[in-house]
Amino acid sequence: MAKVLCVLYDDPVDGYPPPYARDDVPAIARYHDGQTTPTPQALDFTPGELLGSVSGELGLRGFLEERGHTLVVTSDKDGPDSTFERELADAEVVISQPFWPAYLTAERIAKAPRLKLAITAGVGSDHVDLDAAMKQGITVAQVTYSNSISVAEHAVMQILALVRNFVPSHQWVTDGGWNIADCVERGYDVEGMDVGVIAAGRIGAAVLRRMAPFDVNLHYTDTRRLPEKLEQELGVTYHPDAASLARSVDVVSIHAPLHPQTYHLFDEKLIASMRRGSYIVNTARAEICVRGAVVAALKSGQLAGYAGDVWYPQPPPADHPWRTMPNNAMTPHVSGTTLSAQARYAAGTREILEDFFADKPIRDEYLIVAGGGLAGTGKASYTAGSGASPGSSGK
Repeated sequence: MAKVLCVLYDDPVDGYPPPYARDDVPAIARYHDGQTTPTPQALDFTPGELLGSVSGELGLRGFLEERGHTLVVTSDKDGPDSTFERELADAEVVISQPFWPAYLTAERIAKAPRLKLAITAGVGSDHVDLDAAMKQGITVAQVTYSNSISVAEHAVMQILALVRNFVPSHQWVTDGGWNIADCVERGYDVEGMDVGVIAAGRIGAAVLRRMAPFDVNLHYTDTRRLPEKLEQELGVTYHPDAASLARSVDVVSIHAPLHPQTYHLFDEKLIASMRRGSYIVNTARAEICVRGAVVAALKSGQLAGYAGDVWYPQPPPADHPWRTMPNNAMTPHVSGTTLSAQARYAAGTREILEDFFADKPIRDEYLIVAGGGLAGTGKASYTAGSGASPGSSGK
């Protein structure tokens, strides 16, 4: 029987379960590209429940314990004396989240001789040292597409929040004011702007589709071009690299995985090449942007705003400069963990476990590493030899 170590974020401060705003969430059978949503044999939770926190346990305890497995759930993940570090030594399966990543470094993997499977409850597995996992023969899997649309919706929301100066305007209301001039002195229409996407995969393409009705001029760059028919349908302009795109748009939305080619891509030089008063939205990985360069550009006015929900480390310290830099619309890493998304990534985690324990093949689209090499989605998203990039934070 296996020991399953699951690292999840803390419960609500007012206790678990919370009072839910709605009684259910819409049921979705297929994603935009035709891939089916997770298909486990059964579920031990009601979709719409808070599953991603410690008490939610991804709805896995009954399933695992009925089969004789041991489930350890914790939010204590950092440092040599953490519960995660102590329990890892004899764990066969580790489940972590992009939102509260348990960094599976090469050093930690070396201390876990029984580890066979690392699952990301969500999308984004760069909090795992993939090279070390390959050498150790560990399978790495994620619930691909489970929360991609959730992230795309969040990115669109943050684009609009920045351009329309929503956050300061809301603050005037909550503070008892009615300062219209102060609200609109940085507010614009997004209509007619050039909006660019870095990486037009599942999330990036969904952002393009959702921004098209706003009558903006769409741009994108990716290692693989979109089908010509889709480019024409969206009226989107292709750029061969990020540098070309960055200097051609008013808004950049980042959706690339973190690997050596994207690590610190948006540095002082690239940001300086952008139009003055541009906006950056980053729901991908924090370390695609240089922290200090973003802060400096906001202070100088080179950037009109920066928004995102990815940080490094996660959670960030109280004095992280992105908490207090001007003209930001930052959130905790929540874009991909709505209650709707949790229902899918919890179901997908169970599907992966069912296949693993039954010695059945895990869905190809869920695989990142298998058989000592990149596999499935991993082949399209990561580069062998990159390890765990500095500051990888998962999504």
